[in-house]
Amino acid sequence: MTWFDESRLDDEIALGSADLRLRTLAESGARIRREASAATDAIAEAVGRASDARPRAVIAAGPDSRLLRAVLEPWCPVPFVAWPSAGLPGWTGSLDLVVVLAPDGSDTGTASAVAEAARRGCQVVVACPTESSVAMHAAGRWTTILPTETGDQLATAVVMLWFLHQVALGPASDPATVADALDDVAIACSPQRDISINPAKMLAISLADAAPVVWGGSVLAARAARRVAELIRRTSGRTAVAGDAEHLLPVIEAARPRNVFADPYADGSGGRRPVLIVLDDGADDPVAREQRDRLEEAARAGDVRVEAVTTEADGEVARYASLLLSGTYAAEYLRLGLVED
Repeated sequence: MTWFDESRLDDEIALGSADLRLRTLAESGARIRREASAATDAIAEAVGRASDARPRAVIAAGPDSRLLRAVLEPWCPVPFVAWPSAGLPGWTGSLDLVVVLAPDGSDTGTASAVAEAARRGCQVVVACPTESSVAMHAAGRWTTILPTETGDQLATAVVMLWFLHQVALGPASDPATVADALDDVAIACSPQRDISINPAKMLAISLADAAPVVWGGSVLAARAARRVAELIRRTSGRTAVAGDAEHLLPVIEAARPRNVFADPYADGSGGRRPVLIVLDDGADDPVAREQRDRLEEAARAGDVRVEAVTTEADGEVARYASLLLSGTYAAEYLRLGLVED
């Protein structure tokens, strides 16, 4: 039987067993600074090439294009297309800008896409390791490689967004600001901070006997919610769902009435009730506000706990990164507290 031992979250020996994973989370801000520093000269080169004329369209190619879509679709002044599948749209040509995130540089579909973009004469900007398969396939007259070293998907995306902001195709996303936001989360959620003042440990305790239902109101908060639910499933092997309000409301409304005399260990996994996790990035959108009110009202009616993860980071990319890292810390602490008899 698996149960949750919250004492492990402040136990030095138990924390030592998770030191590598927690240390990797703590270094998230440092990886962004490292990638931004390495790419400074290449970004200047790409900005110089892009200064002549605004592209007809921006195509984000490769499986990691969805984060760029979440950031750019509401903002980009030219048509924007995310193309996570192999290849490129048939209409892509020399008037278009193709941007690619390839943190490890080994994906064959991405390599094929950048080779096709170079062949068609597109301006191509690829964030990938310089000695990778993707970099070799991207070689061309109008190609710029933004060198990456860490394999970190978020850090790679932040570097690309920094370039897109400098050519007036994306919102402000200063890498230093994003890195500072991640440092703030790492300090607040540090394993050295005890449960009483550590928001990630407290959230992990809330998740211990529950089935998480994760919601974010804005486009980026919703993406963070999906990632956090995925991380909870991966670290705990338990059910966790994320989605729009209309998809989550039936889950909350179907929650069984709380039985204060129930034994959660005797009941097993079937006894877990939902807990609503709200990722709040501060976006002031009336539609999102109305959806959140509906979810929280349903939670109150069904005696379902509501936990809010908030951020005061400056800028929407920094807020997304902050929410995602907070949720990742909570998922790791959940993993750490789960033990088997």
